[in-house]
Amino acid sequence: MRVLVAPDKFKGSLSAAAVAEHLSAGLASAGIDSRRLPLADGGDGSVDAAVAVGFTPHPVTVAGARGTPQRGRIAVNGTTAVVEVANTCGLATLPSGRTAPLDASSLGFGQAIGHARRHHPRRLVLALGGSAGTDGGTGMLAALGFTFSDSTGRPLRACGRTLPEVATIDSSRAVNLSGIEIVIAGDVTNPLTGPHGAAAVYGPQKGATEADVRYLDSGLDNLVEVFTRSGYPQARAVADSPGAGSAGGIGFAAMLLGARMVSGAEYFLDLLDFDGCLAGMNLVITGEGSIDEQTEHGKLLAVLARRAHPVPVIAVAGRSTLSRKYWAPAGFEYIHSLGDYTDRNTAADPELTGELLTRIGRDIGRGSLLHNEGPR
Repeated sequence: MRVLVAPDKFKGSLSAAAVAEHLSAGLASAGIDSRRLPLADGGDGSVDAAVAVGFTPHPVTVAGARGTPQRGRIAVNGTTAVVEVANTCGLATLPSGRTAPLDASSLGFGQAIGHARRHHPRRLVLALGGSAGTDGGTGMLAALGFTFSDSTGRPLRACGRTLPEVATIDSSRAVNLSGIEIVIAGDVTNPLTGPHGAAAVYGPQKGATEADVRYLDSGLDNLVEVFTRSGYPQARAVADSPGAGSAGGIGFAAMLLGARMVSGAEYFLDLLDFDGCLAGMNLVITGEGSIDEQTEHGKLLAVLARRAHPVPVIAVAGRSTLSRKYWAPAGFEYIHSLGDYTDRNTAADPELTGELLTRIGRDIGRGSLLHNEGPR
C-alpha cells in the first residue's frame, strides 16, 4: 500500500509540512508507509511548499506591512523564484496583529522581488495571499523604482491612505524586468475597483470600515486614471480584468508589469510535481483548515482530487460544512473533520490539531479503504 500525503496548511494552526508530518506519523503507527508532499495554492505557505520539494530558501529582511523590519524568505531553484506577500508584508507582519487598512503597504513584497532578481530567475512566481492592505500595489512598485507624487510634486508614501493624492507617477527609474516571466498564482477573480473590487470585497477582512472602503475604492480609481495618463494607456482595461483586485490591488500592479494570472491550485500542483508523486500511489490524503461549498469550485483540494482520479482521495479538515452528498462530486471518498474528534476549538491550538491529525492518520491506516487492491 502506497499513500501520498499532500495537504495544504491549516491556517492559523499548522503549516502544510506539519500537517503532512502528523498524518504520516499516524499512518506509520498503523504500519502504512507514506510519501509527504506539502502543498500551497499561491497563498501564504507557498514559499514553504516550494522549499519542501527542493527549492533553496533565501532569508530576506524587508519592510513589514507597517514598515517595521520583517524577516521573511523567498524560494529559488535556479530558474524559478517564488515570492509571497504573506511572509513579507502580509497580515501576520502587523505589529501586535492590529489591522491597518489604510496604512499597510506592499513595499516589503517589492523588496523581496528585488532580492529574487539577484538570483537571475527566468520565472518569478508571485504568491499574493494574506495581504494586509489595499494600496493598489504602489508599495511593491515603489520598491521597484516607481515614484508617486502629489499635485505639488511631493513624493508620497505608498499605501492606501495616499491613493487619492497621487497626481503623477514616474517610472523612468523602474527596474528592468524584461526577460523574466512573471506569474501570479491565485484564484481571486475580482477586478480592482467597484462593488466586486479589492476594497469592497476584501477591505473589511483587513479592518476597513464602510467609510474606509469608499475612500480606498475612490483612491484606486484615481490611481488607474493617473497611470492612464502616465504612459500606461491600458491601465483601465487591466484594472477591469479578473484578478486585478487580488492582494489589495497588487494583482493590478503586477499585470502592468506584464504578469499573467494563472490558477494557483493548478500551477502549484505542477510546480510541486504532484502528478509525478502520484504515480504508483493507491491513496491520496489531503486536507486544509476549512472545507465548505466553495471547495469544489476550483479550490486546491477539489483540483487535486480531479487530477488524482481514479486514485481515491480522503480529505481532512479542521472544520467541514460540506454536505456528505457533495463529497463524491467534489472527488472525496471521505472527509474527516477535527470537529468529529473534539468539542474544543482547534483553530488556534497547534498541539491539539497535531494530536488529532496523528489520530486521524492512524484511523485511516486501519480503515478498510486501504485494503482495496489498487486505485479505483
